[in-house]
Amino acid sequence: MSLSYVPADRSVEIREIAIGSVLREAAAEVPDAPALVNGSADPAERRRWTYAQLLAAAEGVAGQLLARLAPGERLAIWSVNVAQWELVQFGAALAGIPVVAINPAYTAAELEYVLGQSGSVAIVLGPEYRGTDPAAELAKVRSRLPALRETFTLAAGSVLFAGATGAALPEVDASSLAMMQYTSGTTGRPKGAMLSHRSLCNNSRLFNRRLGLDGVGSWVNAMPMFHIGGSSFGAIGSMWSRAAHIITTFDPALMLELIETERPAFLPSVPTMLMAMAEHPDFLRRDHSSIQVIMAGSTTIPAELIRRVEKEWGANFVPCYGQTECSGVIVQGMPGDTAEDKSDWAGRPLEQVEVRFVAPGTGAVVPCGEVGEFQVRGYTTMDGYFAMPEETASTLDAEGWLHTGDLGVMDPRGYCQVTGRLKDMIIRGGENIYPREIEDRLIEHPAISEIAVVGLRDERMGEEVAAVVRLAPDAEADPLAWREFAREALAGPKVPRRWFVVDAMPTTPSGKIQKFKLPDVIASGTGVREITPPKAL
Repeated sequence: MSLSYVPADRSVEIREIAIGSVLREAAAEVPDAPALVNGSADPAERRRWTYAQLLAAAEGVAGQLLARLAPGERLAIWSVNVAQWELVQFGAALAGIPVVAINPAYTAAELEYVLGQSGSVAIVLGPEYRGTDPAAELAKVRSRLPALRETFTLAAGSVLFAGATGAALPEVDASSLAMMQYTSGTTGRPKGAMLSHRSLCNNSRLFNRRLGLDGVGSWVNAMPMFHIGGSSFGAIGSMWSRAAHIITTFDPALMLELIETERPAFLPSVPTMLMAMAEHPDFLRRDHSSIQVIMAGSTTIPAELIRRVEKEWGANFVPCYGQTECSGVIVQGMPGDTAEDKSDWAGRPLEQVEVRFVAPGTGAVVPCGEVGEFQVRGYTTMDGYFAMPEETASTLDAEGWLHTGDLGVMDPRGYCQVTGRLKDMIIRGGENIYPREIEDRLIEHPAISEIAVVGLRDERMGEEVAAVVRLAPDAEADPLAWREFAREALAGPKVPRRWFVVDAMPTTPSGKIQKFKLPDVIASGTGVREITPPKAL
């Protein structure tokens, strides 16, 4: 190839299938096989479900939901990773009720926005998370959510798990809305990406197919269920392999214990997770030989680190690149690729999608090796942002191309890599963080005259959130106060860890801050001083 364009590979057919039908097929084929494990740190809570039991439980949830909600009405889930998240996800799918997935780290203000914007009529609350009681947080904003009429929990005694009602379940159209996942915008509020049953089922199927792990064991997954990594790759993807999905929250010691005792074959992750486990004292004494494939995306990974991971784990490392708006993975490597390919490239496009890189501004496809905007077309793209037609039109063009906002390159083989971002996004430990939302909060502080939030390279987290501040006249720098001010309205990962004060911001002739220059300004040490407090959040 000479141009950065890969046509859709039609060698694998797209299946017209809904999420509930994936579960039904698996339960019919392997009813007694392990399907779901609650990977709790407390062995007494490590409950298990076979495929037949999972289907029965999900059908019970579906019946209970349909006694209170109509198909098409939206159900929010606000919880940390627990197996019951998946029970509700599949129950809602069988009932034709779209799930609105909400980050458990959200503040009450962020929760209020997502519930209101999505028009959710019901919410499922998980257990306490990092000292925060979800019910107490919801109570703070409940009176301002008139559409919200039902509140459930994931506790054992929840009405959702009361069993079958005998209600007939609807036929769910594969093209109908299955889930809304909120992606923080580069401007304004987060946007709800609408993902269909068809797109989630087929993306998880094709990414799984490339792993080559059919019938070889369970998957251990600490990727968040409110994210594609948990609810699609993990929950649906493992089902295509008839594997057990071990849901857990990330703690290196717990992960290593689960790997030893549950013997999973597949470990989806981000580089920070892999480093934390490899550096943990338990790593050498725990048996992790069952792991055959480790998958990680979200950032460029040095070839030496990939060699180290493959040597220490005795497993194949597979890179990938994806986006929520594309239902997950867009390009993915192969287990047999070289360490250099795994480091330099995120892989080739999955089947049934077109990928191209175009020159920003002109839309012309650029030659291989030249940087352009990453664009995708095919079954996997979202149906749009919920109730945001302008934002949808700026992301999905009239020809069906989804503009990812990321910059990258393609080589003549069709291997792709992201090299930068048109969207002003920070990737910290695998989580996408958008500066505008942080800036909009901090500019309200009386001591801050100008604020720019940028990502600075960090060996452990990939990037770290840094705030560059120009003080208001006669104001004193107080990063501790600024941090607390930000934390009142923003989830913890969004709060800047590093703080800098500058005499003046680099600007364009029209006065706009040139944020791309700030890392160089910081590195130079001229006209800037770091005031990061010794202990960050």
